[in-house]
Amino acid sequence: MAYNLKEVVAEKPSRFTSGHRMCAGCGAPPVARMIMRALKPEDHAVIANATGCMEVSSFIYPYTAWTDSYIHTAFECTAATLSGAEAAYKSMKKQGKLPDDEHTKFIAFGGDGGTYDIGIQSLSGAMERGHDMTYVCYDNGAYMNTGIQRSSATPRFADTTTSPAGSVIPGKMQSRKDLTEIMEAHHLPYVAQTAAYMNFKDLYEKAEKAIYTEGPTFLNVLAPCPRGWGYPTEDLMTINKLAVETCYWPLYEIENGKYKINYKPAKKLPVEEFLKPQRRFKHLFKPGNEWMIEEFQKEVDKRWEALLKLEEMSNNEEK
Repeated sequence: MAYNLKEVVAEKPSRFTSGHRMCAGCGAPPVARMIMRALKPEDHAVIANATGCMEVSSFIYPYTAWTDSYIHTAFECTAATLSGAEAAYKSMKKQGKLPDDEHTKFIAFGGDGGTYDIGIQSLSGAMERGHDMTYVCYDNGAYMNTGIQRSSATPRFADTTTSPAGSVIPGKMQSRKDLTEIMEAHHLPYVAQTAAYMNFKDLYEKAEKAIYTEGPTFLNVLAPCPRGWGYPTEDLMTINKLAVETCYWPLYEIENGKYKINYKPAKKLPVEEFLKPQRRFKHLFKPGNEWMIEEFQKEVDKRWEALLKLEEMSNNEEK
C-alpha cells in the first residue's frame, strides 16, 4: 500500500527527544529517533540500553531523552534484561494484572561492542528462547565510548587505538564479523540490515516490521562515528550513502528465511569512495598500500555476490 512517509512520520511525536549529549554528526541519534517513531502512538515501549555512547549520552540521571520506560543495563546483559521484562509482562497479562487493551513493545539498543562482542551470549539466548522483542544494534564499528578500541565489527585495515596503523601492522588485521548472518542462523522470523539512507524510508519500514512481527527480531543498523571514523560532522549522510552505494553495507532483509535485497545500486561504486573520506583509512592511500584497497574491495565483492546468491536461492525455492 502506497503512503507518504513524510506525512506519516511527521504526524508522530519524537520518542527519542532532543537535548541528549550525543556528538554532532553521530549516526546513532537519527537511528534511535526513527526506530522509536515506527511505534504506534497508542503503544507503550520498554527500552533496554547497553552501556555505551547512547546510554551515557541520553540518560544522565535525572535527565532522559527517552519518553518511554527505560532500563540502563550492563554491556553483557541487555538482551537478557529485556527478555526478563518481556516475560514478566506476559505473566502479568496472563494473571489479569494488566488490561487487555494495554500493548507494550520491547526494544533493546546496543552498540557493536555490547552486541557483536560482550553481549552476544545473552543476545543469542534471548533470540533462541523466542521472546517477543526487537534487538537493535547501532553499529559504529568500534568501542567508541571507551577510546575507539577495535571490536569484531571493525573492518579490516581500520586504524583504532588497539589496532594502530603503523610500521608493525597496517590497522586491524581481521575481517569484520557478519552479525546479521549470525542472527539469521537463529531462524528468527525477521532479520534486517539497514541504514539512515534514502530519506529514512528503509530504516523506518524495517523498524516497523521488526517491532510488529511476533517473536524475536533483529535489526543491524549502520551508525557512523565522526570521532572514530574521522569524517567532518556534516558528512554523516554522505558516509551512509557511500556505505550503501559501494555495497560495503547492503540493505536487505530476511523474512522467515527468505532473503530480499532492498536496494541494488544501478552503478556500484568502488569501495575506495567509502574509504577515502575517513581518517581511519588514510594510510590505505599512501604509496605502496594499494594492495589494502584491493583486498578490501575483494572482500566487499565476495560478500555482495554471496548475498545476491542467497536472494536468488530464496526466489527459486518459492517457485
